[in-house]
Amino acid sequence: MGTTNQSLTKKVINNFDNLSTKYTPDPLVIAIILSVLVFFWSAIFTGSLQQPLQAWDNGFWKLLNFTLQMSMILLGGYLVATAPYVNKLIISQAKKIKTPQQAIIITTLLSCATSWLNWGFGLVASAIFAMEVGKQLKTVNYRLLVASSYSGFILWHGGLSGSIPLLLNSENNFSFHLIGKIVPLSETIFSSLNLILLLTVTICLLLVNSWLNKWSLSEEIHLQVETEIDMPVKINSPADKLNHSYLIVLIAFILGITALILNSYKEGFNADLNNVNYILFFLALLLQKNVSSFMNSVNKGAKKLGPIIVQYPFYAAIMAILTDTGLAKEISQVFINLSSEKTLPFFTFLSAGLINILVPSGGGQWAVQGPIVIPAALELNASLTPTILAVAWGDAWTNLLQPFWALPLLAIANLKIKDILGFCLLNLIATGVVISLLLWLLA
Repeated sequence: MGTTNQSLTKKVINNFDNLSTKYTPDPLVIAIILSVLVFFWSAIFTGSLQQPLQAWDNGFWKLLNFTLQMSMILLGGYLVATAPYVNKLIISQAKKIKTPQQAIIITTLLSCATSWLNWGFGLVASAIFAMEVGKQLKTVNYRLLVASSYSGFILWHGGLSGSIPLLLNSENNFSFHLIGKIVPLSETIFSSLNLILLLTVTICLLLVNSWLNKWSLSEEIHLQVETEIDMPVKINSPADKLNHSYLIVLIAFILGITALILNSYKEGFNADLNNVNYILFFLALLLQKNVSSFMNSVNKGAKKLGPIIVQYPFYAAIMAILTDTGLAKEISQVFINLSSEKTLPFFTFLSAGLINILVPSGGGQWAVQGPIVIPAALELNASLTPTILAVAWGDAWTNLLQPFWALPLLAIANLKIKDILGFCLLNLIATGVVISLLLWLLA
């Protein structure tokens, strides 16, 4: 009987894997298909073709500012993770791993910890670590290892770079008139509910990825690693000396951080997107040691941004259709109509997960759902913190299914979304159950 159950378990896991490998297209194809589906859905909902077409045209470039902020977070994370000291630390730790199970557990923990610190840094650091482990340990299932390095990304919106908590902690944010105050991070990121969610989801990911490692088929993948030979640099001119001077970047770092400290002392520090990017930028500049090294890493990191920059306008247009036609409001309203004071966070989480598949942007999603869920919470006398966190965690949750944010990680790891999606789907199911239960019981 035990052998039969083991065989069935292995079959289920590998069926998930095989189906995702066979039927998952390029992420841009997914974005276009979603655009078409949302267009026809909204056309049926509104009874008009013109209205969704106008919304599409008006919305295509609406998220340019936010796109730049997100791109800079990713680039800043890449620059920090690939800085010589940080990169050497990652490689040295990868060499200490001796077994596949150890590799999966440590990679999952690293993904969770770094994604909590900063989602851009988490994506890059865990991908680099997974790739280095894959080089050293040929017996590990490399595709599962990379999936594990992505799985911790589900924690990002409960972490220090979470768009919604940072946005609500910013002055003049567009939700201020709904809530009537700035929501401090003590009520979101550092709330007891969020800390419990972070710990429980991390344990869940460790258990699921370890289970997958036990039952999935092992395989050998030959990594197509890009090797770049750094040629010796000849410093012949005063300009070369300036380009390779540590003093220059140290001065820039001191100037930037001093300005931030003085401004924070005068006006108070807000951990919003701009300040997070600001700190990452100057920290990366310092860690890269000189301007020449910094710009070399910038050029490499910029190559990872292409798919995001190309796809964001499609999702901005989808968001515009959902918002302008009232379709997103209708989707959220369906879930809210099912809710009570106790169950509002649970149903908000489910609706946020659904909408995130169409709008994979935390700030963009809050623009859609915030004006709906906040009045609902006030009307039902429900607590704001669980409701806000439900949107944040719902947005992060279905990123395990939506390939948008996996693209930079996959570019580093030299894989495609179809290579990891089957494993991610099983993590999606497990974490969805855990988060739903916690929001239901603890809200």
